[in-house]
Formats: sequence, structure tokens, C-alpha cells
Amino acid sequence: MRTNNHGAWNAPCIIALRYVYSLVRGNCCANSLSRKRERARERDVEQKSRFLNRIDPHPQPFSRLREKGVITLLAVTLLVITSPAWAAGEDKIAVVYPDIGEPYRAIFEKIVEGIEDRAGSRVVKYAVKPSADSAELKTALRRQDARMVIALGRQGMKAVTPDRGPSAALGAGMEIVVGGVVTMPESEARGLSVVSLSPDPSLLFARLKALMPAAKRVFVVYDPRYNTWLMRLAREAARAQGLELVAYEVQDLRGAMQQYQSIFAAADNRTDALWLPQDTTTVEERSVLPVVLQESWRRSLAIFSSSFGHVRRGVLFTLYPDNVELGKSLAGLALGILASGNHGGHGMIPLRDVRIAVNLRTAQHLGLDLSHQQQSFDLVFPEP
Repeated sequence: MRTNNHGAWNAPCIIALRYVYSLVRGNCCANSLSRKRERARERDVEQKSRFLNRIDPHPQPFSRLREKGVITLLAVTLLVITSPAWAAGEDKIAVVYPDIGEPYRAIFEKIVEGIEDRAGSRVVKYAVKPSADSAELKTALRRQDARMVIALGRQGMKAVTPDRGPSAALGAGMEIVVGGVVTMPESEARGLSVVSLSPDPSLLFARLKALMPAAKRVFVVYDPRYNTWLMRLAREAARAQGLELVAYEVQDLRGAMQQYQSIFAAADNRTDALWLPQDTTTVEERSVLPVVLQESWRRSLAIFSSSFGHVRRGVLFTLYPDNVELGKSLAGLALGILASGNHGGHGMIPLRDVRIAVNLRTAQHLGLDLSHQQQSFDLVFPEP
């Protein structure tokens, strides 16, 4: 609930107006006296000489300019003291993030650092535990007059949207931006702006073409319950890069394994690549991933991934978050919503603040010479 600040700025407004009025009134009096003296001087000149054809009856230019300057000052003063920012102050941005141990704590702290760099003193921080009381948090946010909440991670999101009801959780007039989550069904993201940890497919495909210029086709297996939104973006991105995207929908591990077998049987390792999205169904870590990595190595098929941990295990490359820059982007999104009044949420948004990690051993195995690009890599594996 926003407080009414009219009373707080009414007195300064009156004082400013009185001050400017006194300047204008004083200036007008000065101009009046100047005009009287001018008329007297004109009469004197007429008496002394009738050869004068023209007498300037107007005030001196300096007086006219001074009058215009004071009027301009009055207009500017009125604009300043009646502006919403002057009257109401800056809206606060609350950052709700998980109170957890390392190494995840450091990740969220970097994201918060980026938010503070971009939004400055408007930021108020709340570290929440899994057992956080949403009603208590709501009260604290209202006490700070927060108009925007940036919720980080599933834990932060759950604290501000219990039982998946953002409007019911925080009430009308408070917007929510979510960051630091991998993916979610689009139904859960409705009414929110969610910046996913899944890298933008356009960035992934551009990197693939840079590392493997001969690439023409990309295979992917995904669960439509979580990544339909991402595949829409991927199809557009593939067309832009001149790639053919072959996407298979599955909803269980068995279906995923069957599709991978079909891909390995049909793929051409000279021009094809396999993309592993962040998908717990199709890229299950314990049973699916080891088989996929082993078979791709045996067939010399390039694999790239949206998960940082996979590059250590043998995929060619991955894009991973630049956490400080991600924080700045989250703050920019929040500030943009506040400034424009464009409420209602933007749904799922892919990650664009990324770094690149490359497995040089895998590149060598695939016959790719990346020596001329190595300076542009943020991380390389195996580590030197």
C-alpha cells in the first residue's frame, strides 16, 4: 500500500512558489520603474532636439531577458515539485533470496551484488529459509513500501508466491520478477516475469556455428511440460543460424532413451550435433546422461549443453550464467516495469548474461582446431 505523500511536500511547494513569485514581483516593479525613467528621458530628448526621429520606448534588453529567465525558473520549479518522483520518492525493490550454505550462497550473493549495482539504494534484501512465513514477509514488504519484488531461486519464489498465487501472495500493486530458476511450466510463470537459467538458444547456436562451422543440424530431446517455451525460441534461433532443428517430445526416461538411440543411428558426425537442454526428464543425470555421453564419444558426435556441470564430463561446450550481469539484468527488468507501468508479467525469459566453458579434450577428439578462439573462452577443461 503506497502512502499519501502530498502533505509531506505541500509546505516546500508553497515556499518555492512564494520565493519565485517574489522574484517575479520584484522584477516587474523594477521594470515599471525603468519604464517611468525611460518616458522622462524621452520627454527631455524631445525638448532638446526635434531632429530625433525615433526613440526606443521599450525596456532594456537585459530586463526583458531577466523577466523571461524568471518565468522559466517558475516553470521548472513547478515541474520539479509536482513530479511523482519528488512527491513520492523512489519505489523500493525488495530482493528475496534463499538463506542457504555454500556454494549456492556465493552464487546468489553475486546476483544480489549485480542488482544493487544497477538499482542502488532502492534495494532492500530479505534472506529467507525454506520455512519462511509468507504472511510475515508480506507484512515486512509492505512496511518498506516495496512496489517490486525480485525473487531468486525456487526458495525465494515460493516465499513470495505460496501455493502458486502471486497476486494473492503479495496483493495488488506489487510486481514480481523471478530469477535464478532453471525452468518451470508456463502455467506457473503466468503473471510473472521469470528469467530462466536456461541459456538463450540463439546464443547456443551461434557458438556452435563458431566452434563447428560445418554444423547443419541439431537434435534435441525435451519434455514439453517444461520446455515448450524454450523450443519455440529454439526453432526461430535455428532458422536464423541456417540450422535444422530436429526436436523430439518425450515425458519419461524410457521414451528419452529410445529417441537418443534413434538419433545416434541417424546422425552424421560431420554436420550434426546434439543439444542437451536443462531437462530433468530427458537429461536425467544418473541413468540417461552417462549413456548419452559414452555413445556420443564413441561415435565422435558433438554434444553441447545448457548445464555447466556437463562440460567437465565431456560435452564440447556449455554456456553458464554471469551472475553479476544477471543481477543487473534482473534489476533493469524490474526498473523498466516500474517506469513503464507495463504490468502483468512477461512469462519465461531465457538467460542472455552468459559465459562459455569449453572442453578442449573433446574438441581435439572431434578434430576441431580451436586454438585461434581459445582467448575468448571463459573456462577451459581439462583445467591447465
